[in-house]
Parts: sequence; C-alpha cells; structure tokens
Amino acid sequence: MRVVAKMTSIDSSSCSETPLPHKARSFGYLPSPSSAASLLAELATAPCLYSPVLADMPLALYGAGNMGRFARDFLKTVGHDFVMAIDRNAQQLAKEPCWSGVRLLHPDDVPERDKRGLRLAISIVTAPYVPLERLLREQGFADVVPFYDLAESFRAVHPLSNGWFADPLTSLDRAKTAEVLARWDDHASRAHHLQFLAWRRLRGEWTFEGAPVSTGDRFFIPEVAAALHGQEFLLDAGAHHGSVVETFLTQTKGAFRQIAAVEPDPGNQAVLKGKLRALLQHDARVAVYDCALADRDGEALFHEGIGYASQLSPTGEKTVTTCRLDSLGVSPTLIKLHLEGAELAALRGARQTLIECRPIVAATVYHNNDGIFRTALWLMETLPHYSFLFRLHSWCGTGAVIYAIPDERIGRT
Repeated sequence: MRVVAKMTSIDSSSCSETPLPHKARSFGYLPSPSSAASLLAELATAPCLYSPVLADMPLALYGAGNMGRFARDFLKTVGHDFVMAIDRNAQQLAKEPCWSGVRLLHPDDVPERDKRGLRLAISIVTAPYVPLERLLREQGFADVVPFYDLAESFRAVHPLSNGWFADPLTSLDRAKTAEVLARWDDHASRAHHLQFLAWRRLRGEWTFEGAPVSTGDRFFIPEVAAALHGQEFLLDAGAHHGSVVETFLTQTKGAFRQIAAVEPDPGNQAVLKGKLRALLQHDARVAVYDCALADRDGEALFHEGIGYASQLSPTGEKTVTTCRLDSLGVSPTLIKLHLEGAELAALRGARQTLIECRPIVAATVYHNNDGIFRTALWLMETLPHYSFLFRLHSWCGTGAVIYAIPDERIGRT
C-alpha cells in the first residue's frame, strides 16, 4: 500500500451516496425475561437500513490508537490506500514511528472541502459509536461509517469478521434466542445480549440503564475474578501476544497450577513466547501449543500474519494442525476462547473435558452469527449446574463474551 503523505483537495462530486446516520436508543431499566422477549420480537424481523460499506471513494481513518493501527495494517494487507488519519491527539501520535509518512491531523485541521469528500471510517470501539458519529457530522464530515462495516467489503480476501450483519431471524431462531435470553443468570446479561442483537440486526445502538459496557475487564469480570483460586489451570486458546496470560498472573498474584497457551500463528507465537519468558522465565508449568482448536483432529487452512485476526479460513495459504481440546490430555479449570468465530467448534471438541473438569469458560461470540444463540444454548444444554452471563466489553457489536461459571465455584448448590 502506498500511503499518501500529502493530500490535495477532494472533488466531492465523485463521491458515492452518503450513508444514513446511525440511531441510538436508551432504556431506563434492565430487561426481565418477558420484556426481553418483547424487545426481541421488535428487532427480529425489522428491516435493516445498512449494509457493508464499499471503499469506492477517498478514505480516511478516524482514530489512531490500537484499532487505528490495526485498520491501517488491514488496508495495507488488502492493498487499499487511505489519504489521511484523523485523531484528537494527532500532534502527539504523529511522533510515533508507526505513523511515519502518514498525514495525521486533528479533526479541526481538516479542510472543509475535504471533509465533504472523504469517507471517514471510525476506528474506535471503546466508546459509543452514535455520539461520535453525530459529533463528526456536526463538524462537517459528510460521510461517516464504522470501520468494521467497511472491512466487510473485503471479506473475499481477508477473513476479518467483526462487521457481519445478522439476517432477519426465522421463527426457530427467534424461539431459540428467546430461550437463551430467559436463561441468563442476570438482567445485565439480557441487556447486553439485546444490545448486541440490536447492532448486528439493525445497526442500532441500544443501551440499558444499569448495564454499562465495561472495556477494562474482558475475560476477568468480577464474577470470574471472585471465583479464582491459587491452583488454576488456564487454557488460553487464541493466546495472541499473551495479554490474557499477563492479566491472569495479576489476578492470581502469580499463584497457579499450570498454563497452556494455544496460538497457531507463527508471528503471534513468537511474540507470545517472548512475553512468557519475560513474565515467567522458563517456568515448567507453562506450555505453548501451535495447533488450532476445532471439533476434529486433522488439518485446515489458516490465514496467518494478520495479528489478532489470524484464523482458520479458506482465504489462508498455511495448513495447520487442528485438534480437539479433548485430545490434548489437559485438565483446565479456566478456559478462555478467542478464536475469530471458531469458538463453538472448539467447545464441541472439548465436550468431555468440560463435563469432567467443569472449568470456568469465557468465550467470545461476536465474530459470526453463532453469537445470536447457538454458542450460548450449546453451553446451557451441555453444562448442568452452571451460571451463564453475557457481557459486552466494547461497542459496535464487538467484545461480546459468554461466561459459564460452575455453581460450586460461586457457592451455589
């Protein structure tokens, strides 16, 4: 990708149709099972006014933090250019080597004519989307879209799947989703599940009083943290660069029985091993597996080299070993799965381990429509005497995690 370091004014007459502004809806209560069913009926078959966004006009990124850097790398991977990055901390961020050669501006410094001619892709999910989109439109940016909706138009060459759109729910889908909504163990789970569904189905930003999106405790929500003890065996699948292992060590104050990190991407694995050496030297209690968890033992194509989006995918060129967790011969007490859409398959391949070991499970569900009801219902039907929670840890339908906690770990019988 050639990043344009110097931009001339853009002719807005060449731009495609401006996307509609997104809408927010706030509820002053936490939904009960009955009110959740009513809200589900409302969003199940309503028409969606949005669709994947094309990169068919001059493109700029809004947000130069972690996700902005990922968006830049994504565009490089798919061979698409962008003309600038925009961030309120532009002056400070411009000093970072990763933005060298990129025109990085504060939004107030973007010429008015250029604001009308750019498609601005918001590369932030740690804050509500709709207020940010509204503010940028008020500042004169005519065409504002979520980055992940833009990334959807490149799915033929890149497997990133955070921007998928859910189809209208069939009568069976609706019945199964209503069953899951009723079986969550708290109202906050119903609220977050509905918030997730509203974005995926309608691109509507629903929020509920008493159920804030918590961006800082993914995989270690208070209910999980309170259940941890000093003899945990962490199975971290999709270990990436080791951030979850690092948080686990903090949560347990370094007292644990064993850690098994699963990471098939060679680049990610190299960083992971370096992190583990820095944290734990050569601790014999730590093992790294380079297979990909699945529901069968064998081989599959893997798309490597794309950071946290690396995954099993037909767009990949690398063949990796797939294995069932049941085949690894381990006995974890805490399982974290972040597998870019392969979580349900990995759970199916872990059925015996789950039943025998009764671990705490934390599994992401925002990479495909298994998150609507399938993953939750499978866990609920497979694991008796567990508590089930649903939490959102970011916005735009991302950061959705299901937590399954054995009753005996929280004093329930």
